[in-house]
Amino acid sequence: MIIDTHCHYTTEPQALQVFRDKQLAGLADPARKPASFDLGITDEQLIQSVQPQLKLQRERGSDMTIFSPRAAGMAHHVGTEATSQQWTRISNDLIHRISTLLPDNFVPVGQLPQFPGVSPKNCLAEIDRLVNELGFVGVNLNPDPSGGYWTDPPLTDRYWYPIYEKLVELDLPAMIHVTSSCNPNFHHTGAHYINADTTAFMQLIQGDLFKDFPTLRFVIPHGGGAVPFHWGRYRGMCLAMKKVNLLDHVMKNVSFDTCVYHLPGIELLTKVVPIDNILFASEMLGAVPGVDPETGHNFDDTKRYVDQVSTLSEQDRYKIFEGNARRIYPRLDAMLTKRGHPPKQF
Repeated sequence: MIIDTHCHYTTEPQALQVFRDKQLAGLADPARKPASFDLGITDEQLIQSVQPQLKLQRERGSDMTIFSPRAAGMAHHVGTEATSQQWTRISNDLIHRISTLLPDNFVPVGQLPQFPGVSPKNCLAEIDRLVNELGFVGVNLNPDPSGGYWTDPPLTDRYWYPIYEKLVELDLPAMIHVTSSCNPNFHHTGAHYINADTTAFMQLIQGDLFKDFPTLRFVIPHGGGAVPFHWGRYRGMCLAMKKVNLLDHVMKNVSFDTCVYHLPGIELLTKVVPIDNILFASEMLGAVPGVDPETGHNFDDTKRYVDQVSTLSEQDRYKIFEGNARRIYPRLDAMLTKRGHPPKQF
């Protein structure tokens, strides 16, 4: 089974954007806010909206997608905390509906109702709802709700502990994923996302978070940002800070995905990062949807790159494509096992 662990709902029906426009307009003029939370989107419209993803699943050979709301659309820095709460619930409900309509293709992961300067405790009720009512298998956690200005504390600060306690309680992983950038210095997909991946990893090195939460699991997307290319730098700094070695200090709790859009990048990732810490992902339809003129194939057809890495064994490929996802997302593993797809034994 090929499990794509990182995809966002980027083909939403227009009605969702219409609601969002009214919601934000209502901040300035209450008369313009939406009259109803009912988007009027039918099941048929939802199924039609994800046909591009279904087509690419068939063409590229993936079986199942871990699906979450559009990352840039989370926009935690826009509006108010109440705006974020409302928008998050609506966005997550759409993901739930799609995963219910097409359960063999999509598995739900949710965004959180974060807002700059507001305690992460405001997310706990939504996490409970996602897991206990809607059957979600994970969440996306934004380390920078300010949208590029990094006004909240580092991820290792006790400020974030309420979320970690809830994640551990529910045995739920979190993907570290920022949203759009309102800082003109940082393009959101080309700079802010990669900055955040790298920054989050360095914060984890500097702190001792996993001493307090030894079972907490994070996924850092986009191949781990700059980390694999600078693996020696981070190993060395970890030792210089009098920590244990990097693998024991961080990598028992952190995984990277394969949203790296060229073969040399995937080869580097699989060479320097332990195979047990790599999850297959494509981010389709996401940051780079075009065709690479050097290869004639889509940049985000990442399975093609993994398939070309000759140094991977059969067991390595199983771990990247399926086994690691089932271990990191135990609720996904339980769901697949219940459906008659137990994990493969070597």
